[in-house]
Amino acid sequence: MEELKLTGNHLKGSRPLLTFSSNFENKAHWKLLKEMIIQIFGIPKEHRKSKPYHDHVFVFSIVDDHIWFRNYQISVPHNESDKIARRGLENMTLVEVGPRFCLNPIKIFGGSIGGPTLYENPFYISPNQIRAMDKRKKAGKYAKKVKAKTRRKMHEQENPLEADEFSGMWKE
Repeated sequence: MEELKLTGNHLKGSRPLLTFSSNFENKAHWKLLKEMIIQIFGIPKEHRKSKPYHDHVFVFSIVDDHIWFRNYQISVPHNESDKIARRGLENMTLVEVGPRFCLNPIKIFGGSIGGPTLYENPFYISPNQIRAMDKRKKAGKYAKKVKAKTRRKMHEQENPLEADEFSGMWKE
């Protein structure tokens, strides 16, 4: 993040173009998620608070079973008179303006909050499971220490030290 310079900017109220990678057409749960994203991020045409132009692009792509989001500004070169230069539309570039984030789908339910599970991510491990595994590892270390301590005591009882001839020399 330190090396990124998110220098672009887009106008408030302008409508984004939504673009999706071709992976969204592969499986049924990706198609469903694509439709949900369109419903969330898409602005209805002729909405009273939206502007009639597009000056930024929302890019959604699937990598490693995660949905990656990027926000780009459409940058068109202008000449001195503030008009679009000749062949300006061919020379358009995208400048990342942020934010960027990653979505990890866990479960998709048939209802709004519950219902039958339509999709469950087999690779997702909840934070509670991760904490429980860490606790078990730490408990295993503690059990090893206790076991080593009892073995040491048993060894000392079985092999007592002989009395040293100088052991009583410094007692008063």
